[in-house]
Amino acid sequence: MEFPSELKTKLKFSNKVLALTGAGISAESGVPTFRGKEGLWKQYRAEELATPQAFSKDPKLVWEWYLWRMELISEKSPNPAHFALAELEKIKSDFFLITQNVDGLHKRSGSEKLIEIHGNIFRNRCTKCGRSSASDLTKLKQSTECGSCSSLVRPDVLWFGESYDTNLLQRAIELAADSEIVLVIGSSGAVGIPVELARIAKENGAFVIEINIDPSGYSRYADLFLQGKAGEILPNILPYFK
Repeated sequence: MEFPSELKTKLKFSNKVLALTGAGISAESGVPTFRGKEGLWKQYRAEELATPQAFSKDPKLVWEWYLWRMELISEKSPNPAHFALAELEKIKSDFFLITQNVDGLHKRSGSEKLIEIHGNIFRNRCTKCGRSSASDLTKLKQSTECGSCSSLVRPDVLWFGESYDTNLLQRAIELAADSEIVLVIGSSGAVGIPVELARIAKENGAFVIEINIDPSGYSRYADLFLQGKAGEILPNILPYFK
């Protein structure tokens, strides 16, 4: 993959690089989106189960679905796109990654400067005392009680109808506004906040590169659209950042 010399210079000398990732990057690892046609589980769709109302009505059913998802995801591995972003973090001192994904694959690939804006399916949070901890799949199958207060725990993810964590959202906005290069990877652009972050970055002078199988809701903000799999494209453009 060859870029114009001025773009190569921009990639090399821009230190404030922000990556925004969506379901597409994990789909390359075999992780389903859990929405749309492939999102049907028993007779339920994700939009029906990933809500505070569904959990309040039938927490056992919702946990059954999440445990099934956790088992499925735990069998998957990070792909070359995940590892390329972890490497980019080492190359650029002011790199940061904001992901919509809850599957934990970025952490498993080595990314540390990371905001999981929608949470992580492998964490749980007590509905009473608020204690957050790593999820033990084996233990959760036996009990979904909090280890501190014995109240019910829930997956530590953002559900439909819930508000973003204020501190995480503010940090994400600050990173977007201060970025020089923004990589938008594998997102449909259907989720409002990530689209807003891309818009904020663009308005503040960032150069936006979208990497996706097909054009998305982000595409109108992109200065450069690279069509294809992130696992193939990211490793190829990584040398231009050095």
